[in-house]
Amino acid sequence: MSALPPLLWLQAFEAAARTLSFTAAGRELGVTQAAISQRIRLLEDRLGQKLFVRHPRSLTLTPAGQAWLPSILDGFARIGEGTREVFGSTPTRSVTLRTTPVIQLHWLASRLLAFHRAHPAIAVRLVSAIWSDEFGPEGADIEIRYGHAGWSGMEALSLGEESLLPVCAPAVARGLEVPADLAGLTLLHAAGFAVGWSSWLEQAGVTGIEEQCPALTCDNQAITLALASQGGGVALVHRRLFEDRDDLVMPFDLSVPTDEKFWLVRPERSQRQDEASLLWSWLCREVDADSD
Repeated sequence: MSALPPLLWLQAFEAAARTLSFTAAGRELGVTQAAISQRIRLLEDRLGQKLFVRHPRSLTLTPAGQAWLPSILDGFARIGEGTREVFGSTPTRSVTLRTTPVIQLHWLASRLLAFHRAHPAIAVRLVSAIWSDEFGPEGADIEIRYGHAGWSGMEALSLGEESLLPVCAPAVARGLEVPADLAGLTLLHAAGFAVGWSSWLEQAGVTGIEEQCPALTCDNQAITLALASQGGGVALVHRRLFEDRDDLVMPFDLSVPTDEKFWLVRPERSQRQDEASLLWSWLCREVDADSD
């Protein structure tokens, strides 16, 4: 046969073979006994062999049915396993949250863990995105984005004003007293931000020093901070993402403001999943607590 029988027929066979009752199978699948009987009959016609012996008040499997049942059970088990791996064990109570790796690591992780401890029955699926075109209303209940807001069809709450400041490993910081000391050190750049090293060096009064500094450019801020923590150079970081780190220090008390911000975002729609609304409210309270 070139095509598998319809899934509804296979479900009917699996349930009836397991319970040895069309009535019990119908009850399990939410249909009538007659519907199960019809699906089994259509399946037998498609296969060209009987799967059940019908007795007055019971069923037994034919040799063909007995031989086929293990493959069907294994197939449904594999489908169930794959579904749990991709969508979680409780897909009807899952919430998808999408944001950048650096936000996940340095702002969201502790807050998400607290939410999980308070609501362990809600499965949160965390999805990473880096570039702006990886965000969007499809596939996520909530997002944390970076930019100027104004996204069509989206409700947005600012996490607060932002500024960028240089950070590095403590051993590197010991050789830095003034911004001019950056000469010869590697500057770690994160692509995609409106404000970067050029703006900070200009404000520090050492604009030309960038020509004396080797550069490493990464596609996300999480990597620049990881390199900086290992003594690989000096990175720029958003102040709110630096506050909870103990592996980096700020060699200069000078930051550059940026009009781009992090935003808590969700689609504007009248009907929302209760679990997603609960996580949204939780994160909004965390934002309010940060501003106190």
